[in-house]
Amino acid sequence: MKHFLQLKNFLLLFAITAFVLSCDKDDDQNTTPNQTTSTNIVETAQGNDALSSLVAALGKADENEDSNLISTLSGDGPFTVFAPTNDAFAALLADLEGFETLADFNTEEEKALLAEILKYHVVAGTATASTDLSEGQEIATVQTETVTVSLEGGVFINDSEVITPDVETSNGIVHVIDKVLVPQAVLNALNSDDLVDVVIATETLSVLEAAVIKAGLVDTLKSDGPFTVFAPTDDAFTGLLMTLGEDYSSLDDFDTEEEIALLKNILLYHVIPTKVLEADLTAGTVGTAFPENSIEIIADGETFVVGDASETNANITLTDVMATNGVAHVIDKVLLPQAALDFLATIEMMNIVETAIATDDLSLLVDALIAANAGMVDTLSGDGPFTVFAPTNHAFVNLLEILGDDYHSLTDFDTQEELDLLVKILTYHVVSGTEAFSTDLSDGQEIATVNGANVTVSLDGGVFIKDASENPAQVIIPDVDASNGVVHVIDKVLLPQEALDFVATLNMMNIVETAIATDDLSLLVDALVAANAGLVDTLSGDGPFTVFAPTNHAFVNLLEILGDDYHSLADFDTQEELDLLVKILTYHVVSGTEAFSTDLSDGQEIATVNGAKVTIGINGNGVSIKDATDDRAHVEIPDVDVSNGVVHVIDKVLLPQEALDFVATLNMMNIVETAIATDDLSLLVDALVAANAGLVDTLSGDGPFTVFAPTNHAFVNLLEILGDDYHSLTDFDTQEELDLLVKILTYHVVSGTEAFSTDLSDGQEIATVNGANVIVSLDGGVFIQDATDTDAQVIIPDVDASNGVVHVINKVLLPQEVLDILFPPTPNIVELAQSVEDLSILVDVLIQADAGLVEALSGEGPFTVFAPTNHAFENLLHSLGSSYNSIEDFDTHEERELLAKILTYHVVSGEVVSEMDITGHLRLETLHGEKIEAIEDHPIRISDKTHIDANVTAVDNIASNGIVHIIDKVLLPQEILDLLH
Repeated sequence: MKHFLQLKNFLLLFAITAFVLSCDKDDDQNTTPNQTTSTNIVETAQGNDALSSLVAALGKADENEDSNLISTLSGDGPFTVFAPTNDAFAALLADLEGFETLADFNTEEEKALLAEILKYHVVAGTATASTDLSEGQEIATVQTETVTVSLEGGVFINDSEVITPDVETSNGIVHVIDKVLVPQAVLNALNSDDLVDVVIATETLSVLEAAVIKAGLVDTLKSDGPFTVFAPTDDAFTGLLMTLGEDYSSLDDFDTEEEIALLKNILLYHVIPTKVLEADLTAGTVGTAFPENSIEIIADGETFVVGDASETNANITLTDVMATNGVAHVIDKVLLPQAALDFLATIEMMNIVETAIATDDLSLLVDALIAANAGMVDTLSGDGPFTVFAPTNHAFVNLLEILGDDYHSLTDFDTQEELDLLVKILTYHVVSGTEAFSTDLSDGQEIATVNGANVTVSLDGGVFIKDASENPAQVIIPDVDASNGVVHVIDKVLLPQEALDFVATLNMMNIVETAIATDDLSLLVDALVAANAGLVDTLSGDGPFTVFAPTNHAFVNLLEILGDDYHSLADFDTQEELDLLVKILTYHVVSGTEAFSTDLSDGQEIATVNGAKVTIGINGNGVSIKDATDDRAHVEIPDVDVSNGVVHVIDKVLLPQEALDFVATLNMMNIVETAIATDDLSLLVDALVAANAGLVDTLSGDGPFTVFAPTNHAFVNLLEILGDDYHSLTDFDTQEELDLLVKILTYHVVSGTEAFSTDLSDGQEIATVNGANVIVSLDGGVFIQDATDTDAQVIIPDVDASNGVVHVINKVLLPQEVLDILFPPTPNIVELAQSVEDLSILVDVLIQADAGLVEALSGEGPFTVFAPTNHAFENLLHSLGSSYNSIEDFDTHEERELLAKILTYHVVSGEVVSEMDITGHLRLETLHGEKIEAIEDHPIRISDKTHIDANVTAVDNIASNGIVHIIDKVLLPQEILDLLH
């Protein structure tokens, strides 16, 4: 069975090309076509026996309906045709399995492919003579791909030689060539395997396959190319792994980003980004797909070997393995670029930390790296590259001597601050990202360290490294190579500016120590101590701080401003005063910055620890500081440098707004003083004094308070309401009356707030010290509603006091509690009975009966009750005999029901019957159900079912739910009489 355009073997494509290269030129050169200008290209070919295969091929291709090559090449043109000889076609057919003649192209697909080959030999639109051709010229064919001209040793089109040039025809020119040109599209059709497929299909390249996948180069080597790949065998990779050592037993051990990147670069080092067949190999340097890395093609007898960056060349064991996107040549060794050799070298080399550990004279450097505990051991054991300037042990000993008696060894770096300093020193010796050997250094070169600061190289008389001090370190052992960089041993610990500053601070006083040592700042020290707010400890701490320090004279001036109560700082003896002192002192401190006078600018606002800002002024007279007053403080001594900041001595204590407010309150009267000083509030003052409940002291205290202060006239009106017994406040002379006065006064005080009239809102409820609320009304003014029906009007609002605000009102406010005392509410029937001593047994009977009568007679009513006196109940008990000595003897359920029936016989429900309502004989139905009769007489009599009437001894006792008439006999209904007899 014929297999269309299948390769005879794996190397068929290359064989086709090789055949063209090796065909016998002499046969074709002995056949010269007739040159004429009267026939067209097709006719010229038909008239030449040596081109009969070309004519036959044109006819075979045109058997497809969409092909018209003969017609086209017989047309006007002009055309340039590269015409393969019969031998060239024979060579092509010989290498195609199943194709003995052109007649075997018998399917549409095969004919179309043949047409593609033929169109690759035709250039349309020009008749190009051989003299018009130039070296390297690329010419587009009708097939769309280009052919390339070479003039070296003849005229060549691609790899086919022109054996008869410049055959002129009526519609163009023909150049007879010795090989059939095959376009890439046809080659692709002949073989569908790309370079990756070729590798996969080759058993001895399985490790290369795995490497390509691991390095992520599959897509690259499947792309269009063309590429030439030198493909190392599995044995070649085994040799590489053995070279790398025990840590590399397979490609799986390439597991870090660095290793995978190296593997990728090694593979790219095997790729030439062009197609190079065996026949194209020439000795020389060839660039690879690994940028800036080349291989050497080296002649070795009649063949070639491949040289890499190592001393061992690779032998080519198989050539011209063709693929759709290039060609592969199998080699017996993995080619190694310089990067791979460098990697091999680092595998057996110690890193920087290992080098230091192995060097006796760098043991203190190792100790320092460990003590710093900042990950530097791990960092300097990492990939790098680094350049390290490594101080000797003697260099570290010298550093400890510089630091003083507190530093005998590196273990004395035991605070976080000291450890941070050690890290800054150590990182000042490390350059990251470069491996700078001594030959790479230049005089005056500045090198950035990991610390962030630069060191400077000096080559004057040796290699020296300059730090922030005046003494450079000398490199005594340069260029100690390590796997991750280079070490230069130096004779001095390099000190960045931070370290110099630290050394300076060891002998420098802090802010508090400086103030203590300065006579004219002794009162400032006293103030810091007196404030007792931790300011001494804070200003002795790390900082940095900027402090504006008032002189003693400045503090004396402050005490004079405060008045007679302040002779010294010891007079700040209340918590309020100490809090004020803290606010004043913190108003002199700026935290987080060390601002020297040169750092200040005119108009600059600086936030203090107090929270408020001060403003800088700078003019010809110097630097001044503006506080919340109108008087500036002037800096008398600027820029006193201290270990934790800077001090500027000033001639005035700076006062924040809180201090000004405090000074203002010193001259302001409190609420009591304000009332005393106001004539129309004299009765309010008398009331506060008379109440004798500590209200004078309270309202003279801190507050804040809001007080609604009744005028004298308001108090006079109150006395009138109270009646004839109250002509003045001195008539409140019992404890009960004084307690009442306190309730009234505290109903005028709001504690904890200073509510000005602008703070009030309509309908606002305000809780008073009394516990009851007052309500604000803003309808036509400011009014205060109490528990009465008459509001108090604010007639003088917003009288400011040192401890609050006073609103003068035209009425004494009365809470409900006071109204209830002054005008007690009418009791209900039960409450009325409880309040009358001679009705106590009646109350007991109501309770003993346990029939809900207490609740009923406490309810809404109305009721009319005829209430027997205690004597009446005693007579009843006497009449009942010796078994009933007291109401408690009614202790059975039956006896309690008897009591209930007696009691309900005394109650008329639903109406109030007063003395005026009783005329003649008035019959009244009771709750019991039986009726009683009220008889108009003097006194009124109440007739029950006995023969003895009850006399009403007290008529018309009004209750909230009815009326009570007190009688001298217990009324007995017929039911009870029947039970008793």
